[in-house]
This record gives sequence, structure tokens and C-alpha cells, in this order.
Amino acid sequence: MIIDVHSHFWEYPRDFTSDFLEQAKRAKGGSEFDLTVRYEDYRTACRVPVRTIVFGGKAKLSGVWVDDRHIAAYVASHPDTLIGFLSVDPTQPHWEKELRAGHTELGLRGIKLLPMYAGFNPADERLEPLWKYAAKHRLPVLLHTGTTFVSQAPIEYTLPRHLDTVAIRHPEVKLILAHLGHPYGGECVVTIRKHPNVFADISALHYRPFQFYHSLMLVQEYGVWDKVLFGTDYPFTTVNATLDGLRSLDKMLEGTNLPRLDEAKIEAMIARDALALLGLE
Repeated sequence: MIIDVHSHFWEYPRDFTSDFLEQAKRAKGGSEFDLTVRYEDYRTACRVPVRTIVFGGKAKLSGVWVDDRHIAAYVASHPDTLIGFLSVDPTQPHWEKELRAGHTELGLRGIKLLPMYAGFNPADERLEPLWKYAAKHRLPVLLHTGTTFVSQAPIEYTLPRHLDTVAIRHPEVKLILAHLGHPYGGECVVTIRKHPNVFADISALHYRPFQFYHSLMLVQEYGVWDKVLFGTDYPFTTVNATLDGLRSLDKMLEGTNLPRLDEAKIEAMIARDALALLGLE
């Protein structure tokens, strides 16, 4: 059984502005691509059984808004394999009401935040109600960290260092830093090393193999393989493609003296029971 901690659900293109969709072409070298989510396609692209954390996202600044009711309905259609997270945009009115409703009324079991896309610092004191709510109700929080294709999204708010501040204030909250903070992998690694309840996922990295290798080598050298979780970023990529990318990283080093990644540690990460770590078992 594999746990995929990072997948999306949305109605494409309904849940995006035309500006977001135009800018999203940069993610694939300027070409348009289909972001439609189909659960059967996702499962077909899995060689092994998988349980999946799924979320939408809310970021008015960047032009994405997925109603949490749609996430709840998607999870309800496959309750044995999907676990839903709610999302809020703290720059918008009524976000605290949406936080409570997503949890208590819709039964969503964690929180997804898009600090850079929405334009807020996750360590801003105005978010204290969110962190206190997550702590009280033991809701894990997954945050986008790293780069984006959206020009109006401030890079400053995506830096992993801000989650160090959050973890110092709220050490009991389980945090997942998405995408190993790429390209700020070193900053992400030293942040997850400091805090017992702070983790990172490896979603959406395999198609930049040398950067991926470098980030995982930092994981290895700092001794934090146990803090890294498997994730895909579906529909941007799939379970099989992510597995193949992980398992082929050392192959590109043939003929060099570059250090190898520990294949046993990679396999242990793939098999890691992330749900138990996050309190979602």
C-alpha cells in the first residue's frame, strides 16, 4: 500500500480564471495541457494499491477557487481510498467560517494552504486562529512551498523558513511542506530537521531529475529520510511516473563519481505509513 499525500481535485476549467489557465502553460514549456481530474484515470495509473490525500485550493490573487463541498463529494464517491483536506484563503472574508464548516460540516480531515498563490505569509499573526484550530482539532496542514508559474504570486511567501516560525509557535501541529520546497530544498531540509512534526513531500519533482537528485542528496546528508513523504501532485503527474522517476535517479550518475542515493531509504519512503505519522489512520 502506498500513501499519496498530495493530489488535487477540481472542475477544470471552471475553478480557474482565464488568467491562471494562460499562465499555467508555463508549467509545460508554453503548451496547453489538460488538468481534468478523473479518479479512474488516477487509479489506472497506479501499479499498487494506494490511499490518497486530496484537496482543492483557494487563492483569489492567482485565480483558483475550489469549493470544499466538491472535495467532500469526491471523497464520498471513494471513501475507502480518499481522505479530503479543506482549503482557505485567509486574505478573503469569512475564511474562519469556511475553516470550521469544512471540518465540522463536511468532515474534511486536514487543511491545504497556498500562501504564495493567495499572497499571505503563513507566519503572519493574523493566522493564529487557524493554527490554534489545527492544534485543537489535530488537523494536519499541507502548504505549497516552492516555485510557481503565476507572476502575481509573491515568492517571499513560499519560503520554507516561514514554517520554522509557525512550528516554533505551534510545535504540536503536523505540517507538510509540499514539493520539498523546490528550488529551496536546502531551506526545506533544515526546517524539517528541526521540528518533530514537520515533514516534506516529494510531489511534482521527478521531471526535473537533477534538481530532484540534489534535493534528495540533501535529505540524505542531513539524515532526514524519515521526514519525507511520498506524493504525486496528480493530475500534473501520476503514481507510476513518480515511482519510476524516483527509482531511476541513480541511473543518470553512471560513469561519474557522484554519490548515490540510498535505494533502501527511497523504498522505505515509498512504503512509509504517512497516515499514521499525520494522525489520520
